[in-house]
Amino acid sequence: MKPGHTGIIRLFYATQFSWQGLIAAWKNEAAFRQEVVFLLPLACATFLLPVSRVEHVLLIASLMLVIIVELLNSAIEAVVDRIGSEHHELSGRAKDIGSAAVLVAIGVAFMTWCIILI
Repeated sequence: MKPGHTGIIRLFYATQFSWQGLIAAWKNEAAFRQEVVFLLPLACATFLLPVSRVEHVLLIASLMLVIIVELLNSAIEAVVDRIGSEHHELSGRAKDIGSAAVLVAIGVAFMTWCIILI
């Protein structure tokens, strides 16, 4: 096991690193910014919809899934770009699969909203 802080101190540092990751995604990833700007008003709109609490949670969770997958996709892209800028089949495949994961998450969100609201 990696030595280091434990307990509440570890949680404090982990939270700091997480915030740094969110800030880096906002500054460096246009897709992340676009999704947040698009999804945040939708999340707020759920409070105005005549849905149950469970449906409300599902609507917001489906939007958060898109953000989570976009963050993971951005991390994959950063690692691939760190390795090198020359074209490599595996690098392209990793980026394409990450992008496909985002598309699937958007599809899940879209289906969730359609099923609940229709």
